Amino acid sequence: MNSMCFDALRWSWATLAELSSLETYALLRLRQDVFVVEQSCIYADADGRDLVAEHVLAWEGAELVACARLFPPRADGEAVIGRVVVAPSWRGRGLGYALMQRAVDRALHEHAAQTVWLSAQAHLQRFYGQLGFAVCGEGYLEDAIPHLPMRLRSDRAR
Repeated sequence: MNSMCFDALRWSWATLAELSSLETYALLRLRQDVFVVEQSCIYADADGRDLVAEHVLAWEGAELVACARLFPPRADGEAVIGRVVVAPSWRGRGLGYALMQRAVDRALHEHAAQTVWLSAQAHLQRFYGQLGFAVCGEGYLEDAIPHLPMRLRSDRAR
């Protein structure tokens, strides 16, 4: 795990309603560039769920370099993290870990989630495993990409 410090980035949490139109555009653009264009996966990213999620955003100046969305815990105590993305020019530096640590910390400490669930692209199993997530079911295809359900219990958080 890269231990590079990302405190120089501007980190923020916001609901979609709290984002400016330019911030919303940057969020949707980064996700589209990676999930639709780079991964050659045609799907509707604007799925309506952004409206009820919190978004963690990492900015370098006016450029959005990473983001993820968090759904606070349901009645069963499980929070969900999704749409985890790091701009291509920022990969390999540990920013994904810093992003996920912020999302997990918010879920577990600010929302008191018992567990955190995510749908991981299968090739990222090791990445999420290093954060304490474990596979919790059978793999499946989502938009023609192999995925694994993964869960982090609050007592396994790193």
